[in-house]
Amino acid sequence: MGLREQVTEDMKSAMRAKETVRLGTIRLLLAEIKRKEVDERIEVSDVQTVAIVEKMIKQRKDSITQFEAGNRADLADIEKAELLVLSAYMPAGLSEAEIAAAVAAAVTASGAAGPQDMGKVMAIVKPALAGRADMTVVSALVKQALTPA
Repeated sequence: MGLREQVTEDMKSAMRAKETVRLGTIRLLLAEIKRKEVDERIEVSDVQTVAIVEKMIKQRKDSITQFEAGNRADLADIEKAELLVLSAYMPAGLSEAEIAAAVAAAVTASGAAGPQDMGKVMAIVKPALAGRADMTVVSALVKQALTPA
């Protein structure tokens, strides 16, 4: 079963259980998937679905930060609940050792010699780690690997 089918099944179970927050969040996710399919005239793959979920998670985190800064705990709590629902659709994260190993392999594969080759390494490592690692951490590890000691 693909990720989109899983989301659809979860929507049905949320309807049956009358879980309004979960149902609303899943409907937002399905609407975003459908929007992408219509706009680009494609069938969204699992990788693209994970990218959509990642984007929505980032939006929720930004909103939480803004709401907490504005002393709107009620709105921040809603965003946190949506964040929990969306996080369930993300693949399992990688450990720092696994990320470092992937970065080392990408550095070797690209033949990178220094910091000027960071783009080459990121082009290799980003698709491999998309959705399973925080790209800011990956970027820092790539920079560290390419900087002479």
